[in-house]
Amino acid sequence: MSRLVVVSNRIAPVGEGGPPQGGLAVGVLEALREQGGVWLGWSGKIVETVPDKPRFRTFGNITVVELDLTQAEYDTYYLGYANGTLWPAFHYRLDLMEFSRPNLVGYQAVNKRFAKALEGLLRPGDRVWVHDYHLIPLATELRALDIQLKLGFFLHTPFPAAQVLLGVPWHRDLVEHLATYDVVGFQTERDVAGLRDYLMVENHGTIDQEGNGEAFGRKFVAKAFPISIETAGLVRQAADMENSPQVKRLRAAMRGRRLIIGVDRLDYSKGLVRRIQAVERLFEAHPQFRSAVSFMQIAPPTRGELHQYRNIRQELEQHSGRINGKYADYDWMPIRYISRSYSRRTLAGFYRASAIGLVTPLIDGMNLVAKEYVACQDPEDPGVLVLSCFAGAARELDGALMVNPYDFEAVGDTVAGALQMTLGERRERHKTLMDRLKRWDITAWRKAFEAALAAV
Repeated sequence: MSRLVVVSNRIAPVGEGGPPQGGLAVGVLEALREQGGVWLGWSGKIVETVPDKPRFRTFGNITVVELDLTQAEYDTYYLGYANGTLWPAFHYRLDLMEFSRPNLVGYQAVNKRFAKALEGLLRPGDRVWVHDYHLIPLATELRALDIQLKLGFFLHTPFPAAQVLLGVPWHRDLVEHLATYDVVGFQTERDVAGLRDYLMVENHGTIDQEGNGEAFGRKFVAKAFPISIETAGLVRQAADMENSPQVKRLRAAMRGRRLIIGVDRLDYSKGLVRRIQAVERLFEAHPQFRSAVSFMQIAPPTRGELHQYRNIRQELEQHSGRINGKYADYDWMPIRYISRSYSRRTLAGFYRASAIGLVTPLIDGMNLVAKEYVACQDPEDPGVLVLSCFAGAARELDGALMVNPYDFEAVGDTVAGALQMTLGERRERHKTLMDRLKRWDITAWRKAFEAALAAV
């Protein structure tokens, strides 16, 4: 029987209790439980020497295969090339991109090791689904081992425009690796257009309007499959959490004031400093909201080893402190900046308790927080989503208030308008958003990609 074999940089905590966190984990585990299969990825552990064999764990019809990394592999493959070169480049920040040959060599070597680990696991008829920028060369490594199974790839980040991609050392090889997959999935049509334009500009191949591609002597399919959320589950979860101890504490702390919420990883792509400036604009230009509204930004740190991330945290703390010093009163804090993470259940309750969801990345592949915020609202008294036009989710969520995050004054004014929106308009916008999230949830996303791979 055909199995699904999933490969990602990290593996969700399968079989360790509680619901999976994040869109990838929910979608992948649902597919694996339905069909049976294998999930292979890095264990999260750093070891002195690589074990002779990967570790295997079995949960029902799912086999989890874990690989450890050495410190050198972590530094070169993960921090160096994946997150020091590809992440900034794919988020249009060539000024933050760092590149070195040793990092590239480490990136290639780890992809080769993933392929070797897979080689002994694969069976005739298996379908392999590879995830994200860490593993772009994996198809090439598998083909070099004479593995001719169906190979699919999904990129969770944006894919840059051709002129940006040309600034990435080794760009031709990256695109040739992508063309080695049978199906290449992106978040939006904008991302597909980036690959199409690159192939045309560099005279390497073509992708037609139906997504049929031909490049470097191979045929492949490139299409948009916008990732989504477990809509029905989140709706139930948010309703269950409405009277939870965490939400009661939050409401008590707000003392009847309205809450604006932002939830993001601490990353330069999220536009957090400009978001804080937009909140400052709200209180500066619309004084009626002083002491009536508070903004809570939850931003757990990530990739703290990279200096760019340490700088963001310092800048965010400085701006938050400055604005609080300027506007706070003895019984009111304008900004609550929280540098820690919360469970998915707790966040669902926080979303439901918030009048505004402020989601303003400078660039984002999708941004599931936007979708989660909508799903968690009370349909009788919903909050308003204020969404960056540069988030992938903006292509679907046309019931949100769209903003340009670079114009922080306009963002602040839009938030002021959202706070004054009538109940009737809020309900109408929420219904439009929920209609989309019910039709295109995480299951629809996963089945659409699997159907495309099966059709090859």
